[in-house]
Amino acid sequence: MNKKLIRFDWAVKKLLRNKANFVVLEGFLSELLFDNIKIQKILESEGNQENQEDKYNRVDILTQNSKNELVIVEIQNTYEIDYFHRMAYGVSKALTENIHLGQEYEEIKKIISVNVVYFDLGQGQDYVYKGTTNFQGLHERDVLQLSNKQKQAFTKQNVSDIFPEYYIIKVNQFDDIAKDTLDEWIYFFKNSEVKDSFKAKGLAEAKEILDIMRLNKEAEYGYNRYLDYLRVKASEAFSLKKEAEEKVANQKAIEIAKKLIKRNLTNEEISEDTGLTIEEIELLRNEK
Repeated sequence: MNKKLIRFDWAVKKLLRNKANFVVLEGFLSELLFDNIKIQKILESEGNQENQEDKYNRVDILTQNSKNELVIVEIQNTYEIDYFHRMAYGVSKALTENIHLGQEYEEIKKIISVNVVYFDLGQGQDYVYKGTTNFQGLHERDVLQLSNKQKQAFTKQNVSDIFPEYYIIKVNQFDDIAKDTLDEWIYFFKNSEVKDSFKAKGLAEAKEILDIMRLNKEAEYGYNRYLDYLRVKASEAFSLKKEAEEKVANQKAIEIAKKLIKRNLTNEEISEDTGLTIEEIELLRNEK
């Protein structure tokens, strides 16, 4: 039996900002980005300042890697219809906060936005998505490239290397079957467990650092409060979903009942077919 570990979202907020624990976040980002990521520092910005409204739900960490790129890691537990807009805002904010008056535009840092969400964002069958920016000709359908001079000046190979890069991991869409090392990380996000067979970078350290038994009393209390909060929010979301489903089903029953009334069926027959009460059917009969 694999031991339960501290949830990654709480760990990012409370434990993984410590330089001694960077190895965990570095491991995840290395597997996601297919690179050997080294975090130089955790940056403070308006985006990752904790406030009361975001206290439990929003996790936002801004890091700078050894390539001088900025990496935003954001974790969202509850549904937000405008989350795509939030991603765009977060990247824009990080970009403008990290260029100073008088700097050349070429000094703008590459932004990588990593979003771990626990709801079905958008519409799609996969559970990991990557978004980049390219420019395609409207007539020739070719992709605009950097000139050789630009490649040398910017040390970039493609136009997309300059623009922000987005990753979305939809945790709840993962089927718990780890087919590669990135999947091993997603399994951990979903289950707060690391199997003994997992080989992904950073997971061995996560298994050690995120052991619940290592929490002191104060941290354990805070963590349990966080879990309670997530349960309440999950219950609220489930209740809202059920209410919406019941409303749709009831409206469908009413439409069927109206048709059956026109066919002169009795209240009892209509009630049996629709599940509506006799009183509800009588009200429908009396509608003008």
